[in-house]
Amino acid sequence: MARRIGGAGGGSDPGSKAGVVVVAGALALSVAAGGGLSGGGAAIESTGVNLAKARSDGKKSARNGDVDGAWRQLNMRTLRRTAKPALECVSHSHGQVRDHLARNPCKSLDRTLFAVGDDNNNVAVVSVAWVGFKNRSDAAAFKKLIDVHGTGDVIPLATPLLDMADISFSGLHYASRSDGTTIVIAETEPASGRVSGETLDAIADIASWLPR
Repeated sequence: MARRIGGAGGGSDPGSKAGVVVVAGALALSVAAGGGLSGGGAAIESTGVNLAKARSDGKKSARNGDVDGAWRQLNMRTLRRTAKPALECVSHSHGQVRDHLARNPCKSLDRTLFAVGDDNNNVAVVSVAWVGFKNRSDAAAFKKLIDVHGTGDVIPLATPLLDMADISFSGLHYASRSDGTTIVIAETEPASGRVSGETLDAIADIASWLPR
């Protein structure tokens, strides 16, 4: 599900600073975003990717546990990845989301962070969080809150863990879904080259179906 607009803010830790990206080794990133092209009623990227088809096929691959196949639908691949579980959620959240979790604690929190890109140095960072609750009712209440932009967030893992300078997640390219008593949250941001908003939205949608 895309995030509903409900106020200013949202995204990752408000203390982080967006705008400058430095990557060790071959990535050499600099933040920029580009627009997609439209044709035939479906968004077509300059790389020739039909985003509607790529999104659908990418989600199928993700549901089947084929991470590489999921990104391949967008002509992308995983460049770097890190993951980290946590014992609780409150210290890893902010805003109204943090207040809600203080009253309704989660049972588990697993977070992963990707850098994905193509052969032309078009790169995006992708955060996925799996937030587990004791029952479906608690999970649904949490999802209803976090799906509104401006209510806060579960803080994504810090991009320096990928040997990148800090990138703030705005929450504008966002997807979530319910999986029993777990809520899956995916967010993306551009890192280098030309990654359109439509592509970021597709990446977030696909990422929300990736295996934990």
